Amino acid sequence: MGFIHTLAGPDHYVPFIMIAKARGWSLLKTAFVTFLCGIGHILSAVLLGIIGLVFGFALSSIEAFDSVRDNIAAWLFIAFGLVYFVWGVRKAFRGRHGHGHAHEGRAGITPWVLFTIFVFGPCEVLIPLLMYPAAKNSLMDAAYVTLVFGAVTITTMLGIVMVSMFGFNLLPLGKIERYTHALAGLAIVVCGILIII
Repeated sequence: MGFIHTLAGPDHYVPFIMIAKARGWSLLKTAFVTFLCGIGHILSAVLLGIIGLVFGFALSSIEAFDSVRDNIAAWLFIAFGLVYFVWGVRKAFRGRHGHGHAHEGRAGITPWVLFTIFVFGPCEVLIPLLMYPAAKNSLMDAAYVTLVFGAVTITTMLGIVMVSMFGFNLLPLGKIERYTHALAGLAIVVCGILIII
């Protein structure tokens, strides 16, 4: 389930691939940001599941709250993607006139924006299909299932991102290179729209 849930959700890997390419991140930095966001994604769901189990909230209440988190994450992706797209277009056209590399130092905020979005993004299958049913046997079963799901999800995220980065780095972008920030923003907007759909 962790593998399929990650593979089926391009929002788990496309933003990292596109931003890493646009920002010129090393493979190590890309892997670290992906890992950090994966941890935030899983831990926020685990925390919600633990709260539900400890306080005896009905699964329907947890799922309703997760639905709200899902919408927040989708709209955060769209907003971030739009801002990044506009910034990227502006940067591309400024670069044409020789004003290219100004304000690159502000790039440090991007990983934290991604992390925040991933904390809001729920792991749709973790709580209802794994944690709650496993907890009926024991809390140890719930912990074990959660740990395996989290490890598989993060490993899949890292695997897809790293393989894609190797492939992406082989592509000759030529004239498109100037628009990589704008394309990254557009890809993130599409991910947000796909979450809503």
